[in-house]
Amino acid sequence: MKAFYFLPILLLLSTGSFGQQELSLSQAIETGLQNNYQIQISEARADISANNNDWAVAGRYPTINLTLNSNNSYRDLSNPGSVLRTSNTVNTGLTPGVEANWTIFNGHRVRYTKEQLEVQNRLGDGDIKIAVENTIQGIIQAYYNALVQQEQLDVVQEVLVLSRDRVEYQELRKEFGQASTFDILQTQDAYLNDSTNYILQANTFQTAIRNLNLSMGVDELNTPYRLSDTLTYDVPDYQIEDLRQQMQASNNQLQNQFINRELAALNTKVQEASLLPTVQVRSGLTYDVALSTGEQQFSFEMEPRELPRVGAKTFTGFLNFSASYPIFDAGVRRKRIENAKTEELIAQHSISDLKRNLNNRLSNTLATYNTQKRLVEVTTSLVANARRNLEIAEERFRGGLINSFDYRTIQVSYINASQQRLTALFNLKNTETELIQLIGGLVR
Repeated sequence: MKAFYFLPILLLLSTGSFGQQELSLSQAIETGLQNNYQIQISEARADISANNNDWAVAGRYPTINLTLNSNNSYRDLSNPGSVLRTSNTVNTGLTPGVEANWTIFNGHRVRYTKEQLEVQNRLGDGDIKIAVENTIQGIIQAYYNALVQQEQLDVVQEVLVLSRDRVEYQELRKEFGQASTFDILQTQDAYLNDSTNYILQANTFQTAIRNLNLSMGVDELNTPYRLSDTLTYDVPDYQIEDLRQQMQASNNQLQNQFINRELAALNTKVQEASLLPTVQVRSGLTYDVALSTGEQQFSFEMEPRELPRVGAKTFTGFLNFSASYPIFDAGVRRKRIENAKTEELIAQHSISDLKRNLNNRLSNTLATYNTQKRLVEVTTSLVANARRNLEIAEERFRGGLINSFDYRTIQVSYINASQQRLTALFNLKNTETELIQLIGGLVR
């Protein structure tokens, strides 16, 4: 009859911790922060914003270009009334040069653009914080979910061992004529049900481990771990006003919205700069070299004469100022300014709306948190009672004071109580993580 429970024993061994590496929550978070692609993308975008945060990008400095132009032409002239009656020439020229352009005033647009680049750089840093925050929150949830499934697997394993002992005990009683075939079948039925529960729970635990590996960015999703942290009931009390103040000062979503409002205000200034004149300086040097070949005839000559390869050289320098002031564009600039001010208003409304939603989330999350604290206390007492009841039932069953049906009912009650406590602890940890995320504490 021992072969009856041989397969579940193998399952117990196969899901053990042999060869598994130990993994704490802090190690899981560290691994996830190193591997997460969203964080890497946000960091790369922040690098772009930091690289763009430069006066040159804003347009403060002049641009200098080397130029090179070729000038080629063919001329066939016939004019008997002119001193130069005929001319048949080919001209070839090359003009190298240096040219500089500098906008010295455009309504302070350069200064506002530089401020925009600085604010966009800060926004990139805020995006990194949000990516890190989301990654940490996801890892915490995945880790505690795996921990819950691991501890639930231990509970099912404990009950499975008790069911196996009952089968052996009933078989021993049958040898002495104290148990019937019906009693044996009942204990075997309970053992098979517990074996089924163990197999299902083992699969649930492996799924949780794969999800944990995914949240950490580990390519080998089936990498096993021995989770070293525990689901302990060690949570502080929070006051709603303190949480609100911290949320207003540190919530990363809210901080990004403040930055977006700054960008909207700067965009309005940039659009208003179009109402002011623009002054530019343009300077340069050119050196023109031209060669002419062909023939030509003047009025005082009988025959045309051939031109030798004649070279002409010209050096030119220039420094010019230009100013422009648009006086009419059918109201396009005014419309752009109005639209920019409307974007400012939208940004402010977005902040107000986000504050309202965050306050609502904070109140609901804190209320849920306090409720779940009480649930953990109640379910912890429930598990203690169920375990003690199971111990007493085991003694009474062996003493013949209760039947297998009553004993099985107590076993199931112990399993359910353990599941309720683990679920309450998991929900409490998740809710606490959400509270910390709302006040911007995960990144710190």
